[in-house]
Amino acid sequence: MALSSSSSPVVIQCKGILFDMDGILISSIGSVERSWTKWALMRGVDPTYALGMVHGRRSIETVAILRPDLDAATENVIIENLEIEDKDGVAVLPGVLELLAKLPRNRWTVVTSATGPLARVRLAAGGIPVPDRIVTADDVSEGKPHPAPYLAGAALLGFAPEDCVVFEDAASGTKSARAAGCTVVATPFSHSVESLAAAHYLIADLTGVEVSILPGDEGLQLKFKTLAA
Repeated sequence: MALSSSSSPVVIQCKGILFDMDGILISSIGSVERSWTKWALMRGVDPTYALGMVHGRRSIETVAILRPDLDAATENVIIENLEIEDKDGVAVLPGVLELLAKLPRNRWTVVTSATGPLARVRLAAGGIPVPDRIVTADDVSEGKPHPAPYLAGAALLGFAPEDCVVFEDAASGTKSARAAGCTVVATPFSHSVESLAAAHYLIADLTGVEVSILPGDEGLQLKFKTLAA
């Protein structure tokens, strides 16, 4: 499907912003795929099949699906260590640092399916200023596409979910954010446009996202051009 930018920008007012990590703030596809391929070969799982399931989902849940006969918590530690050790190619994505530099620190956080230690390693590798508090796989009992992660993210900032904008690139993440009641802006970084139907808006990346700080406690205004088929 050919995509182009729409001519009229979208303008949204919100209180806070919740960012997915992989595919929105940083690219870590190489690390993810190498690590999961190693684990799959160790455990007799078809790597191609495994890689089709890992994006946007907590690793402990992926393990439970792929090898329900194994202890998911134990396997999750193995996966986490493989990914922490493999930082090759982890890089910040276009427009991220510029956008974050304009945001007050109390107006945004990260909501990721990665574990806490892995998330902080990857954010640091990408040169991203890590918020004091983020929502990781360790903080919720149910991961994306369940709304729990984004409900937790909104609560962490102290805002209602409907007052938060979410930036996501995965099908499970867009479904999670939509179910939580957030406004969802997606990029087709790792998933097809068709799989991102739960998003309200589709953009190329964060490069064209403009932010203005509104007076008083009114929050933020975001402006961006959407992608059109």
